[in-house]
Amino acid sequence: MSEERLVHLEGRFAWMERHLAEQDRVILELTESVRQLRAELGRLRERAEGAEGPEGGPGAGPIDERPPHY
Repeated sequence: MSEERLVHLEGRFAWMERHLAEQDRVILELTESVRQLRAELGRLRERAEGAEGPEGGPGAGPIDERPPHY
């Protein structure tokens, strides 16, 4: 194998190692974002379920009640 070809292959290998490390970092960031979004979605669902009134429909609960000063 020629010296030039070996240098070229080593350069490509180094680039691929850097690229792989960057992809790993991005995937870890995305995984954390998805985890946070799922947690927030769960909290929003709980809040929405808590806002349902006794009839079970949305908006039938305390949100539609008149304030005490009326």
